[in-house]
Amino acid sequence: MNGLQLFNVAPAVPEPVRFLETLTRNLWWSWHPDAQELFRRIDPHLWRQTGHNPLAFLSGVDQRRLEKLADDEGFLEHQRQVRERFELEVESVPAEEESCRSVAYFSLEYGIHESMKIYSGGLGVLAGDHLKAASDMRLPMVAVGLLYRQGYFEQYLNSEAWQQEHYPENEVQHLPVQKVFDESGHQIEIELPLPDGMLRAVVWRLEVGRIPVYLLDANLPGNPPPYREVTAQLYGGGRETRLRQELLLGIGGYRALLAAGYRPHVCHINEGHAAFLSLARLAHLTREEHLEREAAIEVVSRTNVFTTHTPVPAGNEVFRVDLLRPHLEALEEQIGIPADEVIAWGSPPHQPEPAELSMTILGLRMSHFNNGVSELHGSVARRMWSFLWPKLQEDEVPITHVTNGVHIQSWLAPEMAQLFDRYLGPQWRWHPGDPEVLAHIEYIPDDELWRAHEVIRSRLIRTARERMTQQYQRRNATRAELAQARSVLDHDALTIGFARRFATYKRATLLLRDPDRLLRLLGNDERPVQLVFAGKAHPADEGGKRLIRELVDFARRAEIRMRMIFLEDYDMYVARRLVQGVDVWLNTPRRPLEASGTSGMKAAVNGGLNVSTLDGWWCEGYARENGWAIGRGVEYEDLDYQDSVESQALYNLLEDEIIPAFYDRPLGDLPGNWVKMMKASIHMVLGRFTSHRMLAEYQDRFYRPGCRDFERLTEEGARGARTLVEQRRRFEAHWHEVSVEDPVADRNIVSVHVGDSFAVSTRVNLGSLDPEDVDIQLYFGPVDSHNRMTRSEVRSMELEGGERENAHRYRQEVTCRTTGRFGFTARAVPKGDEWRKIMPGFITWAGEG
Repeated sequence: MNGLQLFNVAPAVPEPVRFLETLTRNLWWSWHPDAQELFRRIDPHLWRQTGHNPLAFLSGVDQRRLEKLADDEGFLEHQRQVRERFELEVESVPAEEESCRSVAYFSLEYGIHESMKIYSGGLGVLAGDHLKAASDMRLPMVAVGLLYRQGYFEQYLNSEAWQQEHYPENEVQHLPVQKVFDESGHQIEIELPLPDGMLRAVVWRLEVGRIPVYLLDANLPGNPPPYREVTAQLYGGGRETRLRQELLLGIGGYRALLAAGYRPHVCHINEGHAAFLSLARLAHLTREEHLEREAAIEVVSRTNVFTTHTPVPAGNEVFRVDLLRPHLEALEEQIGIPADEVIAWGSPPHQPEPAELSMTILGLRMSHFNNGVSELHGSVARRMWSFLWPKLQEDEVPITHVTNGVHIQSWLAPEMAQLFDRYLGPQWRWHPGDPEVLAHIEYIPDDELWRAHEVIRSRLIRTARERMTQQYQRRNATRAELAQARSVLDHDALTIGFARRFATYKRATLLLRDPDRLLRLLGNDERPVQLVFAGKAHPADEGGKRLIRELVDFARRAEIRMRMIFLEDYDMYVARRLVQGVDVWLNTPRRPLEASGTSGMKAAVNGGLNVSTLDGWWCEGYARENGWAIGRGVEYEDLDYQDSVESQALYNLLEDEIIPAFYDRPLGDLPGNWVKMMKASIHMVLGRFTSHRMLAEYQDRFYRPGCRDFERLTEEGARGARTLVEQRRRFEAHWHEVSVEDPVADRNIVSVHVGDSFAVSTRVNLGSLDPEDVDIQLYFGPVDSHNRMTRSEVRSMELEGGERENAHRYRQEVTCRTTGRFGFTARAVPKGDEWRKIMPGFITWAGEG
């Protein structure tokens, strides 16, 4: 309709309850049950109907109801308590400096609450937990992402159990976002040149507690339809759309921060999607701060943090050069970096004409701090990407790990939170790993813990019945089928949950490999077992969709249909119900393809027991006292054989250990040993797998050192960065002159004993370099049957003196502390800075050349 003018009419909220409007505009409420209860008590039915979205909810509340609330003393007291906590946690003066929001966190998705549909799964939910913990800990952080107008898809199954996708619109008026304006009062708009025109995006601000999140939105009337689609769907569209999303996130996102007044010291790249932000940082430092390109590279690379989440090679983002080059050429004038140079940064070494750019390689090359997300994943990542550092041994490849953690308050059931408050004290919310907090877990009475869990399990079953009824109604089910849907599952039966993205390596159908054995388990009325499945397959993943259909087809068998169900449209709401209510959390990834996983942590802190293959985080979390391991962590070449072995191991665990333990109740209706394992499970997560512990590691190991490096390198006209450039040029010009002779021992070491010592010396020619430039290191450790070092130790050797011009002898003593077979060699590396992390060519081993 031509000339149509739009406007929104909001309720007139009376002054005594006007804090509700403030609360709707900050997602702080999403991890505070008291705040959620404040909304729910206004109108429970409407709260449920609006999907727990405060803005949509408040706009639908009857005006007369709001007027009554203004005189409701009970409600006003409840609001006062929530407001006091909000002001304390969000609006009080921060504990750390906040002048520049020292850390900028970039992610393509954020899972903060189901009402904010800008996430798809684990990566986004982890990012959301990251921000919530940063808010709790008052870290100086700002975040950047994209505002998707459709977000990720809603899932439903057709009559053949084949996944269908539906993309509902995100109504901006019902999202807690506000447009961002600069100091002059003008709306911030970002322009990004593309090969066929200029992409424009506006910037919205989302508040997550104390953490501002800036979201870019290309859905503007002035953009042509293909440009508007850049922020239409998360992981939607073709490769060109994905490339433009990632250019907008990295380059446009960094420009948005600059326009909003931020000058972050450290940038955290959450997965390779955001790796292009390094180009924007370089452009800013060279054009606005007037640094030379080489100095800017030193600053950016030494203050970037890159987290990889993907041990599956195919899951690491790549773009074909023929698609990428025109986009980089369109950006050359603005960023000042030739397209070929960027392509080289994102390509394997020694490829004169690369066919594609790897976003992971670009992220690793441009970051000093690199990490995987579990101990095992760190090892896998070092092996995967070791070719980028060809002169380093695998254990020295500069990719470490920070094991993921979960934001406890977001995932803990209210009944469990009440028990924690009563017996652990309030400090569990902010210092969950405190030894005194952990010690009090044993003080929770067994019967209270078990009764609370039974209440939570019953809530899961009510939710499952509601969802199943809705699913059947969508398929025009008969009355008999609807009646059956309303009574699925048993409130007292052992309940096993499996919910995650349906990728084939996660093996959702591992339990179906022996259908007769599974039917016997599910059909046992004396010791009943029930299974709840949920999860989405990527729209393009036909294999994942087949797994869903296979599960649903099996669950439709008449003899088990009350004890095995699949819940459609897995989201954060369903996830909370599942992790809080199940007795056992099942996880069956094929090792080592699960980077970390966090859903099992969420179940464990609610008292659920994990049964999982030894992959991801479970390698670190598993103990006989807190759950079960499927198999022994062996990696197989024959995948079908692996599936057969591990499915049998899972059946054996269920039949011989898990089911008997759940139903072993010598003292009546309380499974004493099971409750003991529940406490061990809670202890394990609070002590080691919270997002607060995770953030503390990032802060201590990456953020603070990165901030210090930024200040050191940029102060006094970037003197520190310029010094590094001079060093780099000196090394590049003369490092090839360095040679190290094979080291020799000062005694016969064919047979030595524990406690013996011997000296090792080597002769080194430094060419044009000085001893102050170079660190000569003794490299030693145990070796395997192939004489490969399995664990290395490095010790700087001492300069004994010069024998001729710039030839020197170095010496170091070795003490034999343990038995075994060992080896040693020597090498030269630059002194005083970890150059080998960024320039892997600066290393010379004994005997080279």
